[in-house]
Amino acid sequence: MLKLAIETRPKNSAASVRAKGLIPGVFYGPKAESTPISIKEVEFMKAWRSAGESTIVTLTGADEDHDTLIHDVALDPVSDKVKHVDFYVIEKGKKVEVAVPLEFTGESLAVKNLGGILIKVMHEIEIEALPKDLPHSIEVDISSLVDFAAQIKVQDIKLPEGVTAKADAEEVVALVSAPKEEKEEDAVTTIDMEAIGVSDQKGKKDEEGAEGADTEVPAKE
Repeated sequence: MLKLAIETRPKNSAASVRAKGLIPGVFYGPKAESTPISIKEVEFMKAWRSAGESTIVTLTGADEDHDTLIHDVALDPVSDKVKHVDFYVIEKGKKVEVAVPLEFTGESLAVKNLGGILIKVMHEIEIEALPKDLPHSIEVDISSLVDFAAQIKVQDIKLPEGVTAKADAEEVVALVSAPKEEKEEDAVTTIDMEAIGVSDQKGKKDEEGAEGADTEVPAKE
């Protein structure tokens, strides 16, 4: 389980916390009062990369330790730096619902041999589990996708013990689509001039006649 050192801070002090190079945040939960905190940026980024939003992070440094999930991370639209973090304090012994990323593994024969395109309909799945049973990610083996008719549904995913999927069992997770056919270039149509009654000589005469018609006749004075 990951641990992250925090410090409590006064309310409405987010700006001054950022000026010190720290990240302002807050933790709260059904049995935990909303408490403003500050975190070292380096330490938070390390924990976030490792835990994501589906692994328990234990906050230390307050009145007591709190087992939490990273619930929301606000990013600066310009610098992309973390501006604020929400931690959700979970109740011990209570199941929680979180969205866990899907990790696609294996090899699809429909992709390898038929040139198909793997379509990942879902990239994460909502699950329910006790905090101790929460997985960091869930693997989806795509080797069953042997042709374009095959599909992987929620009910086909092998879940870790103690984990239940909240999504509809019939919901499609992944499939392979047939490769798009390349558009054939428009064939160049060859016009048979003789077939439509136009000969080279006629064309030349028409051209000469046109040139004659364009010649200006001097007006009589």
